[in-house]
Amino acid sequence: MKFKISFIKITSFLTLLFFCFSCGSKQDVVYYQNIDNMAAQQNSNSYEIKIQPDDLLMVIVSADDPEVAIPFNLRTYSAATNNRLDIAQGQQTVQLYLVDQSGSIEFPVVGKLKLGGLTRTEALQLLQSKIGVYIKNPIVNLRITNFKVSLQGEVNLPGTYPIASERVTLIEALSMAKDLTIYGKRDNILVIREINGIKSYNRVDITKSDFINSPFYYLAQNDVVYVEPNKTRINSSAVGPNTSVIISAISILVSLSVLIFK
Repeated sequence: MKFKISFIKITSFLTLLFFCFSCGSKQDVVYYQNIDNMAAQQNSNSYEIKIQPDDLLMVIVSADDPEVAIPFNLRTYSAATNNRLDIAQGQQTVQLYLVDQSGSIEFPVVGKLKLGGLTRTEALQLLQSKIGVYIKNPIVNLRITNFKVSLQGEVNLPGTYPIASERVTLIEALSMAKDLTIYGKRDNILVIREINGIKSYNRVDITKSDFINSPFYYLAQNDVVYVEPNKTRINSSAVGPNTSVIISAISILVSLSVLIFK
């Protein structure tokens, strides 16, 4: 009887201890804390990405007279489904321009253009001025076709995600990955960014509302976002996969002990 009472006390104590240590803090989990206290920000949507080496650019030129724009719109042909390399049977597509390591592309008629380091607006202005020598009031459309970001670590669906709009926030990217797991550190998210061949490593705290004004609120092409595991995840990995089996065995032994000494 005395053993049974002691066992009940120990079990109650361990249960209470478990709940004490398992209680999470609001500061560790909640996003955008104190956002109501932030003043309204002007020009919050002024961010523009910059063109980088290895970007694939689609450039389409049009004009009032479609014929004069034809030389500026190179076409390419994919192989036919019957594996014949017959252009007549191929599918016509728009030519893409790869930005080389010097930040340049070879553009028809105009020649070599250095677009690396320019924003999309600046690149459009440069293209319009160069093409404007040959065409009156040209209309130029430019987009990056291989814009992507990668998410790793404690997110529910890690992977590399293509971005169609050339504009994505850190929160939108995390949402694509189905948000952080409960084990992800929300106050120390790593954003790895490469500009002109130089990598930078930057930490973002999404529990603080002022991260919205951070240079890393908007992601650039090829950014890598890594969510670090918290202590609970690290400790659980150290204990090993057999923990549940061991706990179950101990529970069975304790139950048998209670029945024997009852």
